[in-house]
Amino acid sequence: MEAAGYLRQPGEPALVVHDGGEVVGVVTDSDIVAVVAEGGSNPPVASFMSTPVVTVPPSTQVGLAADRMRDAGVGLLPVVEADGTYRGVVTREALAPYLSRHRLEITWDSDPLTLGGSDGADSVGMNDADPSDAHASE
Repeated sequence: MEAAGYLRQPGEPALVVHDGGEVVGVVTDSDIVAVVAEGGSNPPVASFMSTPVVTVPPSTQVGLAADRMRDAGVGLLPVVEADGTYRGVVTREALAPYLSRHRLEITWDSDPLTLGGSDGADSVGMNDADPSDAHASE
């Protein structure tokens, strides 16, 4: 219940779980919904958090962060220093203005994860490109 309350705060995309200063898990609003849907009463976050956590250092380029999200099938990445110090999160929505709209498409149409449109394509043809994306850089 405490985790759900935290996620209701404006601007909080996730609860990043720390143990001894190390990032060990991530809880999103969809994780909370899944717990409620499964009839969970009030379990500890350790029982449903996403782990292991995919992280990036603060020096990661925007395009590489987007690739890491896409490859991991996640919508956010905790930003962690080399010494393990947590700095915040970067979300798909935060990266979107800097990238092509196709770069961050993630669909869960089948298992395993498929990237791109519902046909599972992971690339975009020239006719599908948005002209406004021509100036996007990594």
